[in-house]
Amino acid sequence: MPPSAGEDHPLTAKERLRAGLGGALDGPGGPRDAADRLCRACVDLLHVDGAAVSLVLGGTSRGTFGASDVRSRRADELQSTLGEGPCLDAVRSRRPVLVDDLDDPGRRQWPALTEQLLGVGVQAVFALPVAVEAEGLGALDLYRDRSGQLSADDLWGALHAAELAAGPLRDLASGEGPAGGDPDGQDALALGRVEVYQATGMVMGATGVDADEALARLRAHAFTRGVPVGELALSIVERRLTADAEAWDERR
Repeated sequence: MPPSAGEDHPLTAKERLRAGLGGALDGPGGPRDAADRLCRACVDLLHVDGAAVSLVLGGTSRGTFGASDVRSRRADELQSTLGEGPCLDAVRSRRPVLVDDLDDPGRRQWPALTEQLLGVGVQAVFALPVAVEAEGLGALDLYRDRSGQLSADDLWGALHAAELAAGPLRDLASGEGPAGGDPDGQDALALGRVEVYQATGMVMGATGVDADEALARLRAHAFTRGVPVGELALSIVERRLTADAEAWDERR
């Protein structure tokens, strides 16, 4: 029997996702806060266990812009440290990279990253490119603790969330957003990952290698130490770690 006039219609799955994900952007704080809320909404609505927004410039991951939790942030930072991963592939191809079983030996595109993610219990990764004004600027990465494909509704929601993630990234790039949302200036630093650039230059000056080699050395040493490349770079910039010693001895 058709509903009578004035009777409420139940929301469809897509309408519920659109409302829930879109509503996550509303709230206090700056672009990073909005990105964190969007990631948490993805976990609540899309049957995934973690989410993060990666910032990618010039084909290189510059770190994590937003995340649902600490583990997702660290998993995402691994891609910046190792210089490989689904977020980079998604941005380069401008297409989703959907890996429903990281433990499938026939599909290990990123050996080092895969080993690390499996080690913390991540079984599947779904990366959706985030574009700002037709330029690939990042990716939304969804993590799941079990293998298996996303449902049709969850994939639709993931694609919609990636579209929404362009808003906070656009605000970051333009310096817009609520006043006072970032009193320490971290949003401004996030776009360029200033500490990584500074540390790269310091390694270049100390060793005489070019920029690509200097960045590769930073990533390799960060991986060896088990820390994000941004954290290692900050140690160098703050002179807690030398840029020229072969062993990268930390100063006490």
